[in-house]
Amino acid sequence: MRIAIAGSSGLIGTALGEALEARGDELVRLVRRPPAHAGEVRWDPAAGQLDPAALEDVSAIVNLAGAGIGDKRWTAAYKQTLIDSRVDSTHTIAEAIAHLDAPVRLVNGSAMGYYGDRGEETLDEDAAPGTGFLADLVTAWESAAAPASAVGSPVAFARTGLVIAPDGGLMSRVLPLAKLGLGGPLGSGRQWWSWMSLPDEVAALVHLVDHPEITGPVNLSVPAETAVRQRDAMRALGRQLHRPAVLPAPAPALKIVLGEFANDVLASTLMAPTVLQRSGFEWSMHDIDDVMRYAARGA
Repeated sequence: MRIAIAGSSGLIGTALGEALEARGDELVRLVRRPPAHAGEVRWDPAAGQLDPAALEDVSAIVNLAGAGIGDKRWTAAYKQTLIDSRVDSTHTIAEAIAHLDAPVRLVNGSAMGYYGDRGEETLDEDAAPGTGFLADLVTAWESAAAPASAVGSPVAFARTGLVIAPDGGLMSRVLPLAKLGLGGPLGSGRQWWSWMSLPDEVAALVHLVDHPEITGPVNLSVPAETAVRQRDAMRALGRQLHRPAVLPAPAPALKIVLGEFANDVLASTLMAPTVLQRSGFEWSMHDIDDVMRYAARGA
């Protein structure tokens, strides 16, 4: 297949591109700079510019574009950047799809932030949105794909949980602390972490590309029964690094360091990936010790 990817240089996008090319797919990478070769197409999501002709022979588009949630302190300006980078990219792609002669599969990035802080509640794809900045962001993000859905294109929203990999993403923040024995509980440590290994995250996205009959929100995490509480995840990492994981980071201190983002770091979200399970998807990593052994390679 010929598949377009937006956000192909990020942690997930890079791994996804490698997986698709390894199985023989032809990639079209959407880039904001002048194209370096024939496999790249220039676009400007902030200006809403993407030539539909560049997507004429594409079977599917995977949109992973968006500024990093935890990259900077959430000032008013950066919160707007987080919104615009996702809504603009999604709307630009959806509008381009709407101008094509035939429907094109869209697998659009999304996030478990849609559900907000929900304590002990188990959340499948039918759960209502939560409250707070991220919940509002994700709602706007998914709504931006409406032009593609309106013309009959099958759209899936990959509501991604915490992606665990040896380098990049969550572990780029956690591993340096854990190596020093500082990977203890964040706040109470009782909050649920709905995680997914990077290989399984990529496999799930490929699964969605290959199954256009799956539409709407899709939770990308391990099954709810293998989710863990934050403190237990850090203990599992500590075991792999042979370091203690007991020193806590109190909630007030996190709020001083991280600002508003601390509320989402401390949030408890227990996702149930019901759509993936019913569609026959199989995970390669279920156990937290296995995934932390994999993550510890980056230490």
